[in-house]
Amino acid sequence: MSIAENIARVREEIAAAAGEAGRRPEEIVLVGASKMNGAAACREAIDAGIDALGENRVQEMVKKLAEDAYTGAPLHFIGHLQRNKVKQVVGRAALIQSVGSLELLDEIEKTAARLELTQDILLEVNIGGEEAKSGFAPSAVFAAAETALSRGHVRVRGLMTIPPADAARDANIRYFEAVRALYIDIGEKMFHNRLEYLSMGMSGDYADAIRAGATMVRVGTAIFGARNYSV
Repeated sequence: MSIAENIARVREEIAAAAGEAGRRPEEIVLVGASKMNGAAACREAIDAGIDALGENRVQEMVKKLAEDAYTGAPLHFIGHLQRNKVKQVVGRAALIQSVGSLELLDEIEKTAARLELTQDILLEVNIGGEEAKSGFAPSAVFAAAETALSRGHVRVRGLMTIPPADAARDANIRYFEAVRALYIDIGEKMFHNRLEYLSMGMSGDYADAIRAGATMVRVGTAIFGARNYSV
């Protein structure tokens, strides 16, 4: 199937999941996770109406920016971001989804201030408490949001999470529901209900994430096909 056909199928599944949750499919932002797919594939996805494209790797993102891969859709950075690469992402990505430490938050603030702009971000929640994964512990998200609110050049637009890769489906759903509860709580208490994005769910579980309240899903393989990690 073509990328356009895959996007159409994913849209149908998004609509079905949203309907089951009593929501409208227009409420869900579809981010095409375009890691290891070239500029031509990105442009094909944009032509097919993808809402945004998401990159995991800074070097790949910079290369594809030079190839004009993202014109026509917002660019999100969705992978682990090292502090020494922040300057390559701030001001280029419309949204940095993976802000999971105060050190990274401060580096983004410093870079955005130097560029005299405000960088939109999501706070990443390490909902499974995995030592090898970045992100704020659920108990630390309120303090992280408070810190972000005190900075003048970052704007929190919501939360992002990735459940443990080996979690069973019922556990995954519980993780999604826990982050949604946190999203609602922090939105009410700190952001006057103005948070917009709850980014959770990927190719294997985006329908469950939508049923649990996701407003943004990051879909790669189901749109672009399986990645070839041998090259």
